[in-house]
Amino acid sequence: MVGVRETRLSEVIAKSFYEVHRDIFNLGHTHYWLKGGRGSTKSSFISIEIILGMMSDTKANAVALRKVGVNIKDSVFEQLRWAIDVLGVSEKWEIKTSVPELIFKKTGQKIIFRGGDNPKKIKSTKFLKGYSKFIWYEEVDEFSGMNEIRSINQSLMRGGENFIVFYSYNPPKSQRSWVNNEVMEVRSDKLVHHSTYLDVPKGWLGKQFFAEAEHIKRTRSDIYEHEYLGKVTGTGGEVFSNVSIREITDREIESFDKIHRGLDWGYACDPLHYTVNHFDRMRKRLYIFYEIHKSGLTNIMASRLINEENKGRGTVICDSAEPKSIDEIRDFGVRAEPCKKGPDSVEFGIKWLQALEEIIIDPTRCPATAREFLGYEFLPDGMGGFKAKYPDYDNHSIDAVRYSLENEMRKVKVR
Repeated sequence: MVGVRETRLSEVIAKSFYEVHRDIFNLGHTHYWLKGGRGSTKSSFISIEIILGMMSDTKANAVALRKVGVNIKDSVFEQLRWAIDVLGVSEKWEIKTSVPELIFKKTGQKIIFRGGDNPKKIKSTKFLKGYSKFIWYEEVDEFSGMNEIRSINQSLMRGGENFIVFYSYNPPKSQRSWVNNEVMEVRSDKLVHHSTYLDVPKGWLGKQFFAEAEHIKRTRSDIYEHEYLGKVTGTGGEVFSNVSIREITDREIESFDKIHRGLDWGYACDPLHYTVNHFDRMRKRLYIFYEIHKSGLTNIMASRLINEENKGRGTVICDSAEPKSIDEIRDFGVRAEPCKKGPDSVEFGIKWLQALEEIIIDPTRCPATAREFLGYEFLPDGMGGFKAKYPDYDNHSIDAVRYSLENEMRKVKVR
């Protein structure tokens, strides 16, 4: 099969996937999140990797999934049949269409197809020989969330050493979508890749595809960016349009001199959130570079974690709703002070943050903060617009940041 890889690679895989291909070949990661716009050939790439991978590993089987089983025949099943054909190995595979199944004749290895709407069938998945090395979630955003995905993975990822799990999708508009949040979570065994049609040879998609894309680009740039470039463009209800997600380096942090700390209480359902940030008054830029975001923390546990970071150096401005908790963490060595809430403090604080030139959040150091700021949206009003009130959900980091900066808000006016 090495010969097939070498001679066919440039003919069937777009250049944008070469590095991912090498990473898979070297077993670099387990989870591959492949996102992008129309015509990016991510599904074609996955189907080719599965066929090649199975033909070079006699223990490898595959499971291809869609959320709704009825969509399987016209999507992943046909896509994998295409891969078999384009690789020139049709005579080596048996294709069953009544109950969709692809069988590698030489060894009996199988590709089976399952719908997420039939979890019992997924749990009962077994192979006569080998294990489900390859798992493919096509249109993964159609699934209900990571709890469902984890449950399926736990059923399928058994009996083998090396697993390769593909998740393919076009990013939904809203950052609140679970799948857009998931790709921001950093894991050592996860690779995230973004692709577009611009990296695909024109002959593969045809002239008309590119003509349509150019027309949409000229006439509806918002649709073009979302559908063809696969960007998370938002629904129009985002509260913060000034957020930048990027690494904040150790060198930058060493230069910060206006450090602020805030704490939003939580315990059972709601997480406690502790934030550390730097405010550049001159440039009206906020840098958020440290967080504690956990449920089930007692005050003594939270104090230990805060003291590890703070070491008694700075005051922590806390939600004033729990004076008893403030007294308790003071007893544990935290320099805690209550925030000064007013009748319009929430609205004032959010508008102040909205008016900053930039809110910079490090997604590795502060994943929960990045998720909440990006996903904080006005609620729909049911008539195509949005309610004017700021929603009170998934805003623990936002509240903690507001508390931490209340002194700056009184000193520095922003417009």
